Amino acid sequence: MLMFFFKNSVYTPGFWLMCLSSFLFFASFNMLLPELPDYLTRLGGADYKGFIIALFTLTAGLSRPFSGKLADTVGRIPVMVFGSLVCFVCGFFYPWASTVAGFLLLRLVHGFSTGFKPTGTAAFVADIIPVARRGEAMGLLGVAGSLGMAAGPSVGGWLATHFSLNTMFYCSSGAALLSLVVQGTMTETLPKAQRQRFSWHLLQLNWREILEPRVLAPALVTLLCLFPYGAVLTVIPDQSGLLGIHNKGLFFTCYTVASLFIRLVAGRASDRYGRVPVLQVSSAILAVSMALLALAQSAAVFLLAAVLFGLGAGLNSPTLYAWTIDLSHEERRGRGVATMYIALEAGIGLGALLAGWIYGNVASRLPYVHALSALLPALALAYLLWTTTRQRSAPSIN
Repeated sequence: MLMFFFKNSVYTPGFWLMCLSSFLFFASFNMLLPELPDYLTRLGGADYKGFIIALFTLTAGLSRPFSGKLADTVGRIPVMVFGSLVCFVCGFFYPWASTVAGFLLLRLVHGFSTGFKPTGTAAFVADIIPVARRGEAMGLLGVAGSLGMAAGPSVGGWLATHFSLNTMFYCSSGAALLSLVVQGTMTETLPKAQRQRFSWHLLQLNWREILEPRVLAPALVTLLCLFPYGAVLTVIPDQSGLLGIHNKGLFFTCYTVASLFIRLVAGRASDRYGRVPVLQVSSAILAVSMALLALAQSAAVFLLAAVLFGLGAGLNSPTLYAWTIDLSHEERRGRGVATMYIALEAGIGLGALLAGWIYGNVASRLPYVHALSALLPALALAYLLWTTTRQRSAPSIN
């Protein structure tokens, strides 16, 4: 299978360099996630755990319209470089954030990294991959990101345990720097006729530049299906401890391995069967996984839920990317991707905030968090089924 991908001319060196850059980028900030709740607690901010993810996603979401516009005007690579640079700087400064307010401010700034880097990445890949292979390409790119998400928590936990939290923070910064270096070897894909020199007026937005109307359907599904992820990031480290699982990154490792597996074997599923049918299946799997988490009284059920969550997310993510790009106007591709990412950050941020509020460090409330998280992808499934039914019942025009 790997030889097929490397021999196929569709996948250029630029594509594989982008995969490497994404691996390093996602490893960088995911390295921190399992340890941050305890770190914030030691600073005296136990009641603010929901803000660890919520503040990060707030600035990521707010910056999406800007990154989308800049990707369509200045270029894909400058947008990616800025995102990786923010990740590098923030990782370096975590050891100096010795107060709750300083830590939360740093999380707020750190969010700009994912507000920029993935927007440029998705637009870059869409530029170099033909539409017939787009779902497969997004799946492969997702494999690289998922590998980073899998390696990050495990490596971060190992560094924190055997060395120190500061070592973990500096290694996170180093991974972002390597991602930045890789981007310096790539060639810009935005046509020269569309490129402009950066100027501050490009940061002035009107309402039409914030959202791309063509992609509102995938954006809605994204918001509903990413809500559980924000909730999981907030409460799973504590739930792991309550179930006697000492490695707080184990859930995320199982989730990511399952996500990798499904992306490899079903990367072209949405290219073959359509975006909406694949999203229907993935939404159903996500809802079931959250229901299992609500019922989990043992490590076995807990980790089974992690596997199902990974399978659902592994089908969901590349399909949403591909559907969004399919619907985007070619000259507004960055804005279309940014719109989908705004919905993604809103879903993750709301999930984290509501999970932190409902949980409130009371173990008996965890099932309520997961029950709400099951409801949202179930609503996405209902919407997708309604969309299919409406299309079938629409009169044909001869």
